[in-house]
Amino acid sequence: MGRERRVVAVFDLDGTITRRDTLFPYVVARLAQRPWRLAKLLLVLPALCIYALAGRDRGRLKAKLIGATLGGETRADIAAWNDRYLPRLIARDLLRDAVAAIARHRLRGDTLVLMSASVDLYVPALGKRLGFQRTICTEVAWRDERLTGALTTPNRRGEEKSRCLAALRAEFGDAEFTAYGNSASDLPHLRLADHGVLVNASRAAFVQARHAGIECVQWRGTWRPDDSSNIDPPG
Repeated sequence: MGRERRVVAVFDLDGTITRRDTLFPYVVARLAQRPWRLAKLLLVLPALCIYALAGRDRGRLKAKLIGATLGGETRADIAAWNDRYLPRLIARDLLRDAVAAIARHRLRGDTLVLMSASVDLYVPALGKRLGFQRTICTEVAWRDERLTGALTTPNRRGEEKSRCLAALRAEFGDAEFTAYGNSASDLPHLRLADHGVLVNASRAAFVQARHAGIECVQWRGTWRPDDSSNIDPPG
Protein backbone atom coordinates (compact mmCIF):
# COMPACT_ATOMS: atom_id res chain seq x y z
CA MET A 1 0.00 0.00 0.00
CA GLY A 2 1.18 3.54 -0.77
CA ARG A 3 2.03 6.05 1.89
CA GLU A 4 -0.95 8.15 3.02
CA ARG A 5 -0.76 11.78 2.04
CA ARG A 6 -0.16 14.30 4.80
CA VAL A 7 -3.24 16.44 5.50
CA VAL A 8 -3.09 20.15 6.24
CA ALA A 9 -6.33 21.58 7.71
CA VAL A 10 -6.68 25.34 7.28
CA PHE A 11 -9.32 27.07 9.39
CA ASP A 12 -10.64 30.61 9.10
CA LEU A 13 -11.38 32.21 12.49
CA ASP A 14 -14.19 34.79 12.58
CA GLY A 15 -17.57 33.17 11.97
CA THR A 16 -15.97 29.78 11.31
CA ILE A 17 -14.49 28.86 14.69
CA THR A 18 -16.10 31.74 16.59
CA ARG A 19 -19.73 32.85 16.57
CA ARG A 20 -18.83 36.39 15.49
CA ASP A 21 -16.10 38.84 14.52
CA THR A 22 -13.27 38.92 17.06
CA LEU A 23 -11.39 42.18 16.45
CA PHE A 24 -14.00 44.79 17.39
CA PRO A 25 -15.06 43.00 20.62
CA TYR A 26 -11.36 42.63 21.51
CA VAL A 27 -10.79 46.38 21.07
CA VAL A 28 -13.95 47.42 22.93
CA ALA A 29 -13.23 45.10 25.85
CA ARG A 30 -9.72 46.53 26.11
CA LEU A 31 -10.99 50.11 26.07
CA ALA A 32 -13.62 49.24 28.68
CA GLN A 33 -10.84 48.61 31.19
CA ARG A 34 -10.79 52.40 31.41
CA PRO A 35 -14.28 53.44 30.27
CA TRP A 36 -13.36 57.02 29.44
CA ARG A 37 -11.17 55.64 26.65
CA LEU A 38 -14.24 54.36 24.77
CA ALA A 39 -14.52 57.87 23.33
CA LYS A 40 -11.54 56.92 21.15
CA LEU A 41 -13.96 54.98 18.98
CA LEU A 42 -15.21 58.32 17.68
CA LEU A 43 -11.84 58.78 15.99
CA VAL A 44 -12.70 55.86 13.72
CA LEU A 45 -15.87 57.48 12.30
CA PRO A 46 -14.13 59.33 9.42
CA ALA A 47 -12.45 56.10 8.28
CA LEU A 48 -15.79 54.29 8.57
CA CYS A 49 -17.42 56.87 6.29
CA ILE A 50 -14.60 56.52 3.76
CA TYR A 51 -14.99 52.75 3.91
CA ALA A 52 -18.72 52.98 3.23
CA LEU A 53 -18.48 55.56 0.45
CA ALA A 54 -15.17 55.06 -1.31
CA GLY A 55 -14.02 51.57 -2.01
CA ARG A 56 -14.56 49.51 1.15
CA ASP A 57 -10.88 49.12 1.99
CA ARG A 58 -11.08 46.83 5.01
CA GLY A 59 -7.35 46.96 5.63
CA ARG A 60 -7.36 50.75 5.89
CA LEU A 61 -10.35 50.66 8.24
CA LYS A 62 -8.70 48.00 10.39
CA ALA A 63 -5.49 50.02 10.68
CA LYS A 64 -7.42 53.14 11.67
CA LEU A 65 -9.42 51.25 14.30
CA ILE A 66 -6.31 49.76 15.89
CA GLY A 67 -4.24 52.94 15.71
CA ALA A 68 -6.97 55.19 17.10
CA THR A 69 -7.96 52.92 19.96
CA LEU A 70 -4.91 50.85 20.93
CA GLY A 71 -2.05 52.89 19.49
CA GLY A 72 0.72 53.33 22.05
CA GLU A 73 0.08 50.07 23.88
CA THR A 74 3.27 48.11 24.57
CA ARG A 75 3.88 44.49 23.66
CA ALA A 76 3.78 43.70 27.37
CA ASP A 77 0.40 45.46 27.68
CA ILE A 78 -1.05 43.38 24.85
CA ALA A 79 0.41 40.10 26.13
CA ALA A 80 -1.07 40.74 29.59
CA TRP A 81 -4.45 41.63 28.06
CA ASN A 82 -4.44 38.44 25.98
CA ASP A 83 -3.88 36.39 29.12
CA ARG A 84 -7.02 37.95 30.59
CA TYR A 85 -9.23 38.22 27.52
CA LEU A 86 -8.61 35.07 25.47
CA PRO A 87 -9.88 32.62 28.13
CA ARG A 88 -13.13 34.62 28.14
CA LEU A 89 -13.37 34.44 24.34
CA ILE A 90 -12.77 30.68 24.42
CA ALA A 91 -15.38 30.15 27.14
CA ARG A 92 -18.10 32.18 25.38
CA ASP A 93 -17.60 32.47 21.63
CA LEU A 94 -16.43 29.17 20.13
CA LEU A 95 -18.78 27.09 18.00
CA ARG A 96 -19.09 23.59 19.44
CA ASP A 97 -19.03 21.94 16.01
CA ALA A 98 -15.90 23.91 15.06
CA VAL A 99 -14.07 22.73 18.18
CA ALA A 100 -15.12 19.16 17.32
CA ALA A 101 -13.76 19.53 13.77
CA ILE A 102 -10.44 20.86 15.08
CA ALA A 103 -10.25 17.95 17.53
CA ARG A 104 -10.90 15.40 14.77
CA HIS A 105 -8.05 16.76 12.67
CA ARG A 106 -5.74 16.89 15.68
CA LEU A 107 -6.52 13.28 16.65
CA ARG A 108 -5.74 12.16 13.08
CA GLY A 109 -2.36 13.87 13.29
CA ASP A 110 -3.16 16.50 10.64
CA THR A 111 -1.26 19.77 10.54
CA LEU A 112 -3.51 22.57 11.83
CA VAL A 113 -3.20 26.06 10.35
CA LEU A 114 -5.24 29.06 11.50
CA MET A 115 -5.57 31.61 8.67
CA SER A 116 -7.41 34.82 9.51
CA ALA A 117 -7.84 38.39 8.36
CA SER A 118 -7.82 39.36 12.03
CA VAL A 119 -4.58 40.66 13.46
CA ASP A 120 -1.52 39.25 15.17
CA LEU A 121 -2.21 41.20 18.36
CA TYR A 122 -4.08 38.10 19.52
CA VAL A 123 -4.66 35.57 16.71
CA PRO A 124 -1.35 33.64 17.18
CA ALA A 125 -1.92 33.49 20.95
CA LEU A 126 -5.48 32.25 20.38
CA GLY A 127 -4.31 29.73 17.80
CA LYS A 128 -1.78 28.32 20.25
CA ARG A 129 -4.48 27.91 22.90
CA LEU A 130 -6.66 26.06 20.38
CA GLY A 131 -3.89 23.68 19.37
CA PHE A 132 -2.91 25.14 15.98
CA GLN A 133 0.65 24.56 14.87
CA ARG A 134 0.77 27.50 12.46
CA THR A 135 -0.94 30.87 12.24
CA ILE A 136 -1.23 33.18 9.24
CA CYS A 137 -2.95 36.50 9.88
CA THR A 138 -2.80 40.23 9.24
CA GLU A 139 0.27 41.72 10.91
CA VAL A 140 0.55 45.11 12.62
CA ALA A 141 3.44 47.52 13.15
CA TRP A 142 5.31 48.46 16.30
CA ARG A 143 7.70 51.32 16.95
CA ASP A 144 10.02 51.11 19.97
CA GLU A 145 7.88 48.24 21.29
CA ARG A 146 4.71 50.34 21.08
CA LEU A 147 1.80 49.62 18.76
CA THR A 148 1.28 52.04 15.87
CA GLY A 149 -1.75 50.39 14.26
CA ALA A 150 -0.33 50.36 10.73
CA LEU A 151 -0.45 47.06 8.85
CA THR A 152 2.81 45.46 7.77
CA THR A 153 1.16 42.83 5.55
CA PRO A 154 -1.81 42.91 3.20
CA ASN A 155 -5.15 42.32 4.88
CA ARG A 156 -5.40 38.51 4.86
CA ARG A 157 -8.73 38.33 3.12
CA GLY A 158 -10.12 37.21 -0.24
CA GLU A 159 -7.45 36.70 -2.88
CA GLU A 160 -4.72 37.33 -0.28
CA LYS A 161 -5.82 34.14 1.46
CA SER A 162 -5.50 32.35 -1.89
CA ARG A 163 -1.92 33.59 -2.15
CA CYS A 164 -1.20 32.36 1.37
CA LEU A 165 -2.73 28.95 0.65
CA ALA A 166 -0.67 28.65 -2.54
CA ALA A 167 2.47 29.39 -0.47
CA LEU A 168 1.48 26.65 1.99
CA ARG A 169 1.02 24.21 -0.89
CA ALA A 170 4.51 25.00 -2.12
CA GLU A 171 5.88 24.48 1.40
CA PHE A 172 4.07 21.19 2.13
CA GLY A 173 4.62 19.57 -1.26
CA ASP A 174 2.12 16.81 -2.04
CA ALA A 175 0.05 17.27 1.15
CA GLU A 176 -3.74 17.19 0.86
CA PHE A 177 -5.42 20.44 1.92
CA THR A 178 -8.78 20.82 3.65
CA ALA A 179 -9.90 24.42 4.16
CA TYR A 180 -12.79 25.88 6.15
CA GLY A 181 -14.30 29.36 5.74
CA ASN A 182 -17.60 31.13 6.30
CA SER A 183 -18.10 33.84 3.71
CA ALA A 184 -18.09 34.58 -0.01
CA SER A 185 -14.66 36.19 0.44
CA ASP A 186 -13.33 32.76 1.48
CA LEU A 187 -14.46 31.03 -1.71
CA PRO A 188 -11.29 31.77 -3.71
CA HIS A 189 -9.01 29.88 -1.33
CA LEU A 190 -11.62 27.17 -0.65
CA ARG A 191 -11.57 26.43 -4.39
CA LEU A 192 -7.81 25.92 -4.22
CA ALA A 193 -8.08 23.32 -1.47
CA ASP A 194 -8.53 19.62 -2.21
CA HIS A 195 -11.56 19.77 0.06
CA GLY A 196 -13.19 23.14 0.69
CA VAL A 197 -15.90 23.52 3.34
CA LEU A 198 -18.14 26.60 3.65
CA VAL A 199 -19.60 27.05 7.12
CA ASN A 200 -22.71 29.00 8.21
CA ALA A 201 -22.54 31.36 5.24
CA SER A 202 -25.19 33.46 3.54
CA ARG A 203 -27.58 31.84 1.08
CA ALA A 204 -25.88 33.59 -1.85
CA ALA A 205 -22.47 32.28 -0.76
CA PHE A 206 -23.86 28.76 -0.35
CA VAL A 207 -25.21 28.87 -3.93
CA GLN A 208 -21.80 29.96 -5.26
CA ALA A 209 -20.07 27.29 -3.21
CA ARG A 210 -22.30 24.48 -4.44
CA HIS A 211 -21.73 25.53 -8.05
CA ALA A 212 -17.98 25.35 -7.36
CA GLY A 213 -18.23 21.89 -5.78
CA ILE A 214 -17.49 23.16 -2.27
CA GLU A 215 -19.12 21.36 0.63
CA CYS A 216 -21.61 23.45 2.65
CA VAL A 217 -22.32 22.78 6.32
CA GLN A 218 -23.99 24.33 9.33
CA TRP A 219 -21.99 24.40 12.54
CA ARG A 220 -24.10 24.86 15.63
CA GLY A 221 -23.88 25.26 19.37
CA THR A 222 -21.58 27.20 21.65
CA TRP A 223 -18.70 25.23 23.13
CA ARG A 224 -18.54 25.29 26.93
CA PRO A 225 -15.61 24.41 29.20
CA ASP A 226 -17.77 21.76 30.88
CA ASP A 227 -18.87 20.24 27.57
CA SER A 228 -19.54 16.55 28.22
CA SER A 229 -18.89 15.47 24.63
CA ASN A 230 -15.79 13.52 23.66
CA ILE A 231 -14.01 16.49 22.10
CA ASP A 232 -10.77 17.69 23.62
CA PRO A 233 -11.26 21.09 25.27
CA PRO A 234 -9.09 23.95 24.04
CA GLY A 235 -6.08 24.78 26.15
